Amino acid sequence: MKHIFQHSFRSRLLISFLAVSLIPLLICATLLVQITHLRMNQQTRENLQTEVQNVSLSLDRLAAGLADSASLLQDTPVIRQALLGSKSEDTSVNSALFTGTEQIRDYGVAALYDLSGNLRYSTRNSPSNQSLPTNWGVLYSAGQNAGEPVYMACQDPSDSTQPLLQAAVVLKSPSGRSVGYLVLEIYQKDFQALFEGTYGTQSSLLLLNRYWHPIYTSQPSLLEDLVPPLRSQLFSGQSSTDSDKDYASSITVHPATGLYLVLRQPQLISQGTMRILYTVSIFSAIICIAAASIVCVKLSRQISSPIRDLQQAFSKLEEDDLNVQMDDSRQDELGQLVKGFNSMVSALKRNREDLVRNQRELNQTQIRMLQAQLNPHFLCNTLDTMKWISKINHVPQVAEISADLADILRFCISPEEFVPLARELAVLERYIDIQKIRLSDDFAYETSVQEGLYRCMIPKMILQPIVENAIIHGLQGVNNSVVKVEIAPAGTSHIRITVTDNGHGLPDDMIGKPYQKKRSPDGKHLGLYNVNLILTKHFGQDSALHLDVGPGGIGTAVTATLPVYMEENEHAESIDCGR
Repeated sequence: MKHIFQHSFRSRLLISFLAVSLIPLLICATLLVQITHLRMNQQTRENLQTEVQNVSLSLDRLAAGLADSASLLQDTPVIRQALLGSKSEDTSVNSALFTGTEQIRDYGVAALYDLSGNLRYSTRNSPSNQSLPTNWGVLYSAGQNAGEPVYMACQDPSDSTQPLLQAAVVLKSPSGRSVGYLVLEIYQKDFQALFEGTYGTQSSLLLLNRYWHPIYTSQPSLLEDLVPPLRSQLFSGQSSTDSDKDYASSITVHPATGLYLVLRQPQLISQGTMRILYTVSIFSAIICIAAASIVCVKLSRQISSPIRDLQQAFSKLEEDDLNVQMDDSRQDELGQLVKGFNSMVSALKRNREDLVRNQRELNQTQIRMLQAQLNPHFLCNTLDTMKWISKINHVPQVAEISADLADILRFCISPEEFVPLARELAVLERYIDIQKIRLSDDFAYETSVQEGLYRCMIPKMILQPIVENAIIHGLQGVNNSVVKVEIAPAGTSHIRITVTDNGHGLPDDMIGKPYQKKRSPDGKHLGLYNVNLILTKHFGQDSALHLDVGPGGIGTAVTATLPVYMEENEHAESIDCGR
């Protein structure tokens, strides 16, 4: 073990981290218990809310079914006649009653009462002399509620012979005259059927009327355990919440019936269980902290010294001392770190020397590039033409060539990278004038530019090399040769530049493909190569030159598709081609 501690820094870190990590582990465990507790409580509340919604939906179906049944019955002539005392066959009336109350028969006993409160017909067997008062109770409330259903709880929910809840609605004729009442009586078993499957087996449901008197409960113990505290909180003005932390409760008022829905569900983790978990976590944390502290003290003594030396070496390095070196005789991981530091310092020293040398070479390269701007590759040929014309013919064309050449030269050495299309075409005209004098008008030059494109910005000197390539390499020995430049929109945000000739054409392996020729090692044939490189550097491979056969299968067509940019914005803001 001593050997491992002396020669393996990894082992020391491993043992130390195993001990020290117990502290965050216990903290994480505590947090995990708390988060789990909160998440389970949240899940309980979500489940409780879902069950409350399900119970409310069941009552909604009951209320909607009662309203629909009342509407169907009062629109049935045989029902109206029977309630008003007209002679009707009981079979027809009962059939109409069963048909009209199909939506609510499963939830209680549907009955028809006349305006005097006498029971006339019922969906279940009932005493023939049964009646309800019309000057108080559910029938009176229904008569005062303008045709809307009313709900009234029984006075004694322990009396199994009486319905737990009565719902009534006045039936009216088409003229608006009251003809009787539709009454729905709901018993204990009817509530059980109504709420079946709407809440879990662990949950308990309690229905209260507006006076907070119990109507129905799925668990009789709730009447003693829950109702008195809720009523006491209500009368004292406190919030109607369950103070027992082992249960989650929800109290909701059902709008249609006016009933209070009280749903209670046990918490997944009780407060007693949480206290035990916290106690165990605290004692475990105390033990782990003590053990980790002892290990960390011993370990810090072994690693503090080399780390301090390394810190001093880094301080010298920050002061730009590249000659600093450390003793790398240690055999553990700290020794490897020291060797890496020494190697880094040596590499920094070499990189600084290389940087100075590269900067010097870069300056020389920039000077050569600036000098190269004064030497367009066609300038030598033009000057040679001027020399021989001036010696042999003694014509004033030399002055014209000189002027055109001066314009082209100034354009080449200008600092702009992008120029308007109109300026690029003007410089190209100067070059064409020179070539026509040189070749004695042996070729024709045509342009076709759609109106509105002259303000478009394009890279400088991309048309002249393409036209020069066509004249020099494509038209030699061709009679009636023509070079044509066409510029037209390509969609709404691009333009297409096409240079065609009726010359010798292209090799078969270059037809219908993007330009792929590499730079010539002897420095010749740079025109298309440089133009293609400029376009791809600015706009990507989609704007590379495309080579194909010219119109009618004769000659060559070189095409480039470029984004359109405004002339006014030096950053080349995109515009529509139609402008």
